[in-house]
Amino acid sequence: MRITILCVGKIKEKFYRDALDEYQKRLSKYCKLEIVEVADEKTPDNASAALEEQIKEKEAQRLLAKLRPETYVCTLEIQGESLTSERFADFIEKSGVQGISDIAFIIGGSLGLHHSVIERSKKHLSFSAMTFPHQLMRVILTEQIYRAFRIIHKEPYHK
Repeated sequence: MRITILCVGKIKEKFYRDALDEYQKRLSKYCKLEIVEVADEKTPDNASAALEEQIKEKEAQRLLAKLRPETYVCTLEIQGESLTSERFADFIEKSGVQGISDIAFIIGGSLGLHHSVIERSKKHLSFSAMTFPHQLMRVILTEQIYRAFRIIHKEPYHK
């Protein structure tokens, strides 16, 4: 299975990169994981709603350009569906059984996702009603993907 984490912006902090590298290494025995970053747009303070919409649209164009037509898209949204780790594992496992071999999880920029990206998504996930830094969300998502594969393979992992 190919899993892509498609996100807006770059990770600058070494500790986030180190955590992502560790989970990518662990996941290499279960799937092909790729993290793809697209450039973010600078948002001026006190930006108008119209300008914010333009910024989200530019980021959306970059995100959508990275998707293959056959990719099953999952967006991370505060309003999305909340799953337990076991149900998330079940989703990944059932996707494979149903012949879905290419999944992309999309994390938007600081303003969120443009409606065009949300419309392309087949699954809308929420990890919390809270807002997390986008860099940290990548680590949390990657850890949950790793946990899901451990659950699928009935391998021990801390609870």
